[in-house]
Amino acid sequence: MSDILIVDDERDIRELISDILEDEGYTTRLAGNSEDAMSEVEAEAPALMILDIWLKDSKMDGIDILKSVKRDKPDIPIIIISGHGNIEIAVAAIKQGAYDFIEKPFNIDQLLVVIRRAMETSRLRRENTALKRKDVTSAEMIGESAAFRAMVSQLDKVTKSNGRVMLSGPSGVGKEIAARYIHAESNRKDGPFVVLNCASIEPDRMEEVLFGREGGERGVEKGLLEEAHGGVIYFDEVADMPSGTQSKILRVLVDQQFLRVGGSEKVRVDLRVISSTSRDLADEIAGGRFREELYHRLNVVPIAVPPLEERREDIPVLAQHFITEFNRTQGLPLRPLSEEAVALMQTMSWPGNVRQLRNVIERLLILGDGTGEIEARELPSEEEKTAEEGRVMLSGVLATLPLREAREAFEREYLLTQINRFGGNISRTAQFVGMERSALHRKLKSLGVVTTNKAGARVATVDEEAG
Repeated sequence: MSDILIVDDERDIRELISDILEDEGYTTRLAGNSEDAMSEVEAEAPALMILDIWLKDSKMDGIDILKSVKRDKPDIPIIIISGHGNIEIAVAAIKQGAYDFIEKPFNIDQLLVVIRRAMETSRLRRENTALKRKDVTSAEMIGESAAFRAMVSQLDKVTKSNGRVMLSGPSGVGKEIAARYIHAESNRKDGPFVVLNCASIEPDRMEEVLFGREGGERGVEKGLLEEAHGGVIYFDEVADMPSGTQSKILRVLVDQQFLRVGGSEKVRVDLRVISSTSRDLADEIAGGRFREELYHRLNVVPIAVPPLEERREDIPVLAQHFITEFNRTQGLPLRPLSEEAVALMQTMSWPGNVRQLRNVIERLLILGDGTGEIEARELPSEEEKTAEEGRVMLSGVLATLPLREAREAFEREYLLTQINRFGGNISRTAQFVGMERSALHRKLKSLGVVTTNKAGARVATVDEEAG
């Protein structure tokens, strides 16, 4: 994409710049006033704008156009040019998000250098946006059981609407896959699917991540709400959203608009909200940790995603699906399951649900000899904990605990396993589990987990007194 929009009220100037850029291989569009300029932007966003500050016989001057474009399309770099330039105008333009400021009469070589840098910035921003939007999780629904079919039937009923959906169920059941299924089958399927893991962002950064930021060296930065414009934003584990952010999200749901951090003009968005939780939000509301009004706004259509123990007949088809997937994506052997292995898997305890089953299959394919059927003897015992594979299989004692205690026990053992797996390296652990480093430190502290040095190695231990 090398399309450059040139906006200048002097025909000779805009045509001169156009001739120079087209000689360099760029394509250009021209506008002589604010109306034509805004029409061109709305018709198709350019990769770059070259914008004169002073526009005769126009309703908007260059600064007004700059503010409008940066509000609605912040990824477009804008180079300001003016024959009446001074430091005040330059500072005002940069503060409003301009990429650079060049004074007339300009040096051609200088202009080309700035344009090349700005075009590279534009390319990197587009690639970054595309990577953020890229689906890394399948939306394919796998299962044949009555419980599974009932859930899919509920999902099908909400795909074509714009209603907010709350997906509930324990960790590992596939709530994100269900959310992606709704998106893939909806009228918004060509729009982005943006995920916010509410537990992985530091509370004091949550609003910047969601709403974006204006000002500073990087100008205007879009937040996840703008990234989701025209599509879906998925609030994963919404119970972990900071209370201060909850009230602001509530306002966004009502108004469909918000202010970026440091901004002064509201940004409008068109998006659908899907949320998920593994906690009882009624308990969270009673404990003052979750806003009841926000709950009612998000919980328009509640859908429960069943745990694996309620759909044991799906275990064979899920296991075979994972075997095929790992063969396709990692080149692991395409081994069939023996009848005895299938029977044993259908009687085993799966506290980690579908995610745990997937991890078990991956381990079997990695550690096996690569030939023959997967036998029952290869499956892990109920009490086995395989820290070296970054996976925790917890015993049935969890079933005797209240939900909050069971969740904390699982998180504690999981994080201990990962910390030891990475030799006590908190940064590598945080990257693997998908949390910011500071957020992981807070989580470890809340679970009573500390790290100590022993013989030069960092080893994670449980702080008995904190427990």
